[in-house]
Amino acid sequence: MEKQSNYNIIGNRNTDTKNDKWGTPKWVWDELKPHIPKNKIIWEPFYLDGKSGDYLSELGFDVIHEDEDFFDNNKGDIIVSNPPFSIKKLILKRLKELDKPFILLLPIETLTTKYFKKIFGDDTDFTMFFISKRIDFTGGGKPYRITTIFLGYKVSDRKLIYL
Repeated sequence: MEKQSNYNIIGNRNTDTKNDKWGTPKWVWDELKPHIPKNKIIWEPFYLDGKSGDYLSELGFDVIHEDEDFFDNNKGDIIVSNPPFSIKKLILKRLKELDKPFILLLPIETLTTKYFKKIFGDDTDFTMFFISKRIDFTGGGKPYRITTIFLGYKVSDRKLIYL
């Protein structure tokens, strides 16, 4: 039996998988590299085509990047990922429950949603990493563009970092 893609597995959780299959170009991970803790094992739980895990490994990090369901696992010391945007609310809720440090690439408007405030309350242990230019996400024909930031949780004392 063929291994089921992580996006199909989480697709069973009412996701819009056709809009979640957008990869992050290597240059984005290059810019983030100086801000990822070097002594931690990274868990990149959202597999897609496997390239993000490969990129992070090429940058010298110890990475766990397997094609399995994020909601059924808890690996590594820190999560670094571009998660499927259609289920970001579920992902953020699970991350809060795990209380694991993370750096996620998210649409910037995520920070202004009611669910974000409900999940994290008055928690202030966040760092916003502003990307130097717009990302052309890869994966299907024309590049996909949306205004994003990396949101870090329990990863730095700094609140704003410009990449």
